[in-house]
Amino acid sequence: MLVNKANLTAVSISLKTIFNKAFDGAPSDWTDTAMKVPSGSSQNDYSWLSRFPKMRKWLGDKVIKALSAFKYTVVNDDFEATVEVDRNDIEDDQIGLYGPQAQEAGYSSRQLPDELITELKDGAFANVCYDGQYFYDTDHPVKNANGIVSSVSNKGTAALSAATLILAQASLGAAIKAIMNFTDDEGRKLGLVPDMLEVGTDNMEAGEILCNNPKLQDDTPNPYYKKLTLKINPRLSNSAQWMVHVTNRPLKPFIYQERKAPVFVSQTSMEADDVFMRKKYKFGAEARAAGGYGLWQLSYGSTGGA
Repeated sequence: MLVNKANLTAVSISLKTIFNKAFDGAPSDWTDTAMKVPSGSSQNDYSWLSRFPKMRKWLGDKVIKALSAFKYTVVNDDFEATVEVDRNDIEDDQIGLYGPQAQEAGYSSRQLPDELITELKDGAFANVCYDGQYFYDTDHPVKNANGIVSSVSNKGTAALSAATLILAQASLGAAIKAIMNFTDDEGRKLGLVPDMLEVGTDNMEAGEILCNNPKLQDDTPNPYYKKLTLKINPRLSNSAQWMVHVTNRPLKPFIYQERKAPVFVSQTSMEADDVFMRKKYKFGAEARAAGGYGLWQLSYGSTGGA
């Protein structure tokens, strides 16, 4: 194949088509537990998460929710997946060699949000959220109706278990009750009902029993049968980690912040330095995005230890 502008354009279109097909066909489930927030700059400020208004009876002046003193900002990062094409392979009509790489770039681009959200979950016991505490923590500060601050926990230490009713109640049951008992800063229940159990690979069997089996392992009735949807996340670094989420609200526990969606890009100028010095053309994908923590009240996590 003669290497000229027209043929380079044809190569770019071919690889872009392969990229887009792989992108569209790749599995992705990050929207189960995360919400997408558009970003119009290098970063977004999420201090507004502390201002969680709830309808109340209007008596006298309206009650304005003030922002918390802690500032929570999520900065966008740059991401890329690049394929180098040797000029000799274009001349020798060997572009098919690069099809799998273009496919993988498209597949990886589609799953970028999934990877970012899992990274948030991996670090949720050691990274802060909007109130300045770790996302999963034992001492989130919450005011009651009298303005008195108390510590509230969305972090457990129990291993997930379906062995007996006592062990199931101490793990999954405790998580469900904790979320359902969360209140706003006026002491009113938030009315949250968790609907998803997410587990690492060590808890696949226990999760399957707790969510989808009418009986526990000791053959006693399972009070959590069909109460939650099971999500198995093989990306979790700690395979013993398990979490309970509220995913049926407009807000989600985690945030995917998108500045620029993944887009196919190419460098095909025959005057480019890489072409002149190394006879390499470049094709690939670029994106700008970040992950952040939403409302801690929408999730409860445990690694089975302190």
